[in-house]
Amino acid sequence: MDIRRGLAGLAAVLVLAACAGREVAPPPAEAGVVIERASGSVQVLDPARRVSVVRVTDLGDLSHAAVVFSSDARYAYVFGRDGGLSKIDMNARATVARTVQAGNSIGGAISRDGRLVAVANYEPGGIKIFDAQTLALLAEVPSAYGADGKRAKVVGIADAPGNRFVFSLFEAGEIWIVDASDPRQPQVTKFRNVGKEPYDALITPDGRWYIAGLFGEDGLVLLDMNDPDAGPRRILDGYGRGTEKLPVYKMPHLRGWALAGGYAFLPAVGRHEVLVVDATTWQPVATIPVRGQPVFVMARPDGRQVWVNFAFPGNDQVQVIDVSKLAVIESLTPGKAVLHMEFTTAGDEVWISARDDNRIVVYDTKTFGRVAELPAQSPSGIFFTWRAQKIGL
Repeated sequence: MDIRRGLAGLAAVLVLAACAGREVAPPPAEAGVVIERASGSVQVLDPARRVSVVRVTDLGDLSHAAVVFSSDARYAYVFGRDGGLSKIDMNARATVARTVQAGNSIGGAISRDGRLVAVANYEPGGIKIFDAQTLALLAEVPSAYGADGKRAKVVGIADAPGNRFVFSLFEAGEIWIVDASDPRQPQVTKFRNVGKEPYDALITPDGRWYIAGLFGEDGLVLLDMNDPDAGPRRILDGYGRGTEKLPVYKMPHLRGWALAGGYAFLPAVGRHEVLVVDATTWQPVATIPVRGQPVFVMARPDGRQVWVNFAFPGNDQVQVIDVSKLAVIESLTPGKAVLHMEFTTAGDEVWISARDDNRIVVYDTKTFGRVAELPAQSPSGIFFTWRAQKIGL
C-alpha cells in the first residue's frame, strides 16, 4: 500500500509553527502562483513586475494540482493529486497548514462565506469538508452509489451560492448538491441518471447554471442552481463523439470555460472544434475549427477574445478566437506542452505555462508579442488572485 494512502485516514494536520511571528510583506496588488508539478512546489508570482517572488516546496504530488484563494486573497489552498491539501500564506510566502486527506484527489472549492474548503476525491471517492482556518476535518460525504455501495470518482466540483458545493460522480452518472450551511451535518441532494460518465463541469459566474460534460455519450447536462427541484436537463444532444469514436488524447477542462459576448465557448471532446452556445437559450450557435483537440477555452476579461490550448500533438500551440467574428485570428507557439493559461486582471497580458520547456511565457494580448519569460520547473496551472471573488474558480 502506498504510504501516503496509509496516512490519508489519519488526516494529519500539520500547522507550521515556523511561520509564527514572522514579519510579512504587504502583498502586491495582484499576485499569483504557478504549480511546478515535477518538483512538488509552487512559485509565488508578482504579475505587475513579471517576476517570481519565492518558491514554496514540499507540497507533495502536484500533477493535476489546482488552487483556490480565500476571499481576501491572503491564502492559497493547493489541492495535490496525492490527496494533499496545503494552505499557503501569500504574505508570509510559506505553507502554514497541510493535511494529506485522501489517496487521490482532483481539486476542490471554497465556500462563498470563505469558512469551508471542500476537496474532491477519486480514492476513496467522495468529498471532504475542512475548516478553512485550521484545515480540521468537519465532514465527509462518501460518493457511494448503486446497490453495492461502490464509491465513484468525484469530478467537476464547484462552489455555489448558499454555501453549497455541487459536483458530479463519474461512474455513477449522478450530480450531487451538498448544502454545507451546517458543515458538520451537510445535507445532500442527489440527481441520478443524468448521463454516462460526467467528466468535468463548470458553474456560471452568477452561480446559477451548473454544466457537466459527458464522456460516455453525446451532450452535456444543465442544472439550474436557483431551481434544483426542476432537475437536470440535457443540452447539445447530438454533439460529441457521436457514432465515430474519436481518440481523446487529453480530457478537456470545462472549469476553464469561456463566457463572452453572450455566448458560452466550450471545448469539444475529441474534436478539433470549439462549440459556441447561446448562453440564454443554451442552443448551439456555431462550431469553430481549431488546430487540435481543445483543452482549455478561456475568455479574456473584456470578453473580446477567447484563447485555446490543445492536447498532444498540437500542444505546443495556442490559438486566439475573435468573439465578434467567431473565428481564429491568431496562432502562437509558446513552447512544448502548453498546459494552462491565465489572464492578468486587466486582460492586457496572458501567462502561459510551457511544461516541457520549463518556462512561463507572457504575451501582450493586443499585439500578441512576447513580453517576458520566467523559468519554472515543469509548470502547469497558473492562478492569479483575482479569482478570489469569483464563483466557481
